[in-house]
Amino acid sequence: MDFAPYQDTDPSRQRALSPPPAATNRPTSPPIRNTARSPPPITSNLPLPNHFSDDRGFGGGGGGGGGGGGDLERGRLDLFETSLPLRLDWEACLAYLVLPPAGGVFLLLVETRSDYVRFHAWQSSLLFSAIFVLHLIFSWSSILSWMLFVVDIGLIGFLTMHAYRDADGLDRYEVPFFGGLASSFVDSE
Repeated sequence: MDFAPYQDTDPSRQRALSPPPAATNRPTSPPIRNTARSPPPITSNLPLPNHFSDDRGFGGGGGGGGGGGGDLERGRLDLFETSLPLRLDWEACLAYLVLPPAGGVFLLLVETRSDYVRFHAWQSSLLFSAIFVLHLIFSWSSILSWMLFVVDIGLIGFLTMHAYRDADGLDRYEVPFFGGLASSFVDSE
């Protein structure tokens, strides 16, 4: 295909021309004079950004967010950190899955960083201790003991599912009475 008839041989003919050079005696505005005194330097009692840095290397200075942005990110990360080398959601599930209420008591002794895991450990300890007492009371009837055992398994599965699912937003699913009690224990720590 030949494009020669559509091409113009002289490109300057259709191109817009630049404006002519400006005259040298054109009027200009006078320079602005600063008659006011400059304000005094602002002093603040705020700590320097390196005040927030710590030994783990998350603090201000280095790379990333620069200044205070790293501190906000570190605060967000601190909410999801645990004392054990496990993910937050798995550790919260262990409060219900590892021989309740013993798993909750173990996590209360070991976990010191995560309020989310401590809440589930408290709730598991309180709830399943009360259910254990119910097992002792109804041990005279095998039918009631088995029905209570089925309720135990259902509660373990239900609470484990909520502990796993709600870990993304750190939402707490509270069982009536025991959940509020567990929440007040964690909030007062």
